[in-house]
Amino acid sequence: MIHSMTGYAAASATLGALSLHLELRSVNSRFLDLNFRIGDELRHCEPQLRAAISARLQRGKVDCRLQMQADAAAQEGAALRLNAALLERLAEAQADVRRRLPDAAPMAVGEILRWPGVLEETPLDEAAIVAAVEELTRRALDDFIASRAREGEKLAAVMQDRVDAMRALLQQVAPRIPAAQAAYTERLRARIREMVETVEEDRILQEVAVFAARIDVAEELARLATHLDEVERILRQSGACGKRLDFLMQELNREANTLASKSAVTEVTQAAMELKLCIEQMREQVQNLE
Repeated sequence: MIHSMTGYAAASATLGALSLHLELRSVNSRFLDLNFRIGDELRHCEPQLRAAISARLQRGKVDCRLQMQADAAAQEGAALRLNAALLERLAEAQADVRRRLPDAAPMAVGEILRWPGVLEETPLDEAAIVAAVEELTRRALDDFIASRAREGEKLAAVMQDRVDAMRALLQQVAPRIPAAQAAYTERLRARIREMVETVEEDRILQEVAVFAARIDVAEELARLATHLDEVERILRQSGACGKRLDFLMQELNREANTLASKSAVTEVTQAAMELKLCIEQMREQVQNLE
């Protein structure tokens, strides 16, 4: 199954009194372009994230946001621990100030609790955080790749519709080309006789034959069919295929242009224009494929 470069996924996990949240989103890009928004307390996890994403994605502009915050429910049940040594030093400092400045007001409880370091925080378990981020990344990437696969399936269906439309055009116009070109050739011979009565019949036939060879589009039709076969083969495969399909769109467009330039009958011209429209529609979808 082919994958789109557009995708989104989010995953969360709880680690004690902490909660982790990882968000991934991507749009199309020629290469794999990773952008990270990570808090300072989790900055050491960036290489781990970069390696995990790079191992599973090949193209796309990917934004990765990793956040950590205290879990409100866990905080409600957690006991507050005071830094007794710091409180003692604050009390001594306050007593010294009031000896020097008797009119100074004592510190309020709220001011003391807000003093940096008075409330002791549980030290972070770095190993546990790294393990939690690894598991969170795996889950988020699974959902992220699944979303890109679903989008890719829809794009493949759209492209298959365009391929079917192009095949129908080729099957419709190919049988009519010989008769149309023969009629055009006969009209050309008649016009040449009218304009140049002194020219020998062999000379007229020679010139008409040269012109007929120039407007022969059998080779272009065969190449178009071959390129469409390759497009269908790639659509049935899995993995990154955007660059190969983009190349095929260029080749299809080249053959359609040649078909239009060599056209001497209305049927071929109309078919070439409709082919170019289908190719352009496919090219727009290919830009979103990984």
